Amino acid sequence: MDQKIRSSIIENVKGEGYAGKLGLKLIELSDGHAIVEMVPMNNDVNMFGTVHGGAIFSLMDEAFQFSCNSHGRVAVALNVNVVFHNPVKIGCRLRAESKEIYLSNKTATYEIKVRNDNDILIASCQALAYRKREQLPFLDEEPEPTI
Repeated sequence: MDQKIRSSIIENVKGEGYAGKLGLKLIELSDGHAIVEMVPMNNDVNMFGTVHGGAIFSLMDEAFQFSCNSHGRVAVALNVNVVFHNPVKIGCRLRAESKEIYLSNKTATYEIKVRNDNDILIASCQALAYRKREQLPFLDEEPEPTI
């Protein structure tokens, strides 16, 4: 993976308020592939006391975002089809892995799976991205010097 793209994505994720609020953490990033983790907490539960599907979807969407934008072009979701397989209790670490299964000039398809620490499948989805012509906007910015 191009190191400028990789480092720019990693730097810009720090400003994502929604992902920060949910505690989403980028673990791995390469061309067409990303792993994101979260540990759902009390504010992530539904009325049954298990983790809300919206929180799980957000985890999947974050992994999808990284994998489909890893080529340096702006890519946005066109369709995401999710299947929830097993409920999750709060405090259980979840890991979403997004893998590119098809890439063309205009679209790309991804398979995303969420598993817990016991490798139990929690949710899976297939996602379709539209690939715009423009590069990621922050690639033109000069990175801030680190001390």
